[in-house]
Amino acid sequence: MSREPDSTHSEFFSAPDEDFAAALNARAGGWLAAMSIHFLHATADEVTAELEIAAHHQQAYGIVHGGVYSGMIETLASVGAALWARRHQQTVVGLENHTSFLHAVREGRLRCVAKPLMRGRRTQVWEARVTDDQGRAVAEGKVRLLALDAGAAVAGETVRIKSSRG
Repeated sequence: MSREPDSTHSEFFSAPDEDFAAALNARAGGWLAAMSIHFLHATADEVTAELEIAAHHQQAYGIVHGGVYSGMIETLASVGAALWARRHQQTVVGLENHTSFLHAVREGRLRCVAKPLMRGRRTQVWEARVTDDQGRAVAEGKVRLLALDAGAAVAGETVRIKSSRG
């Protein structure tokens, strides 16, 4: 699930095509910090991030856990979709994540790029591809997201959409 940043984070509310990677990295916490994901580029039209594979990314056989790929794909799609949805004073939540694992990887750097396939008033579909150090596709996926208006409830809390006007 993605949430819009608070209005106190004014860097998230400037030009629609501005790159928010630095602002996202400065505020990374939770799962992003645990996975050591670093954003390289983040706009409403494309989001790119990478991580250096470490022991906490690997499953029992020593290869990257599929959840890392799925989570990275969903995270980047959610960020891009949220940046688009804010134009309509909305936020987004993930409805579906379909990730295919193409090649096993044990070490190195993973890079993920997410781009929109469809953006409507209520739903968006984003696709993403994860590549290894050699540029080989190791996972790819599609994420479907629902746009929520202010006042909608998610997991027992009311979604609050903050405007750039404070």
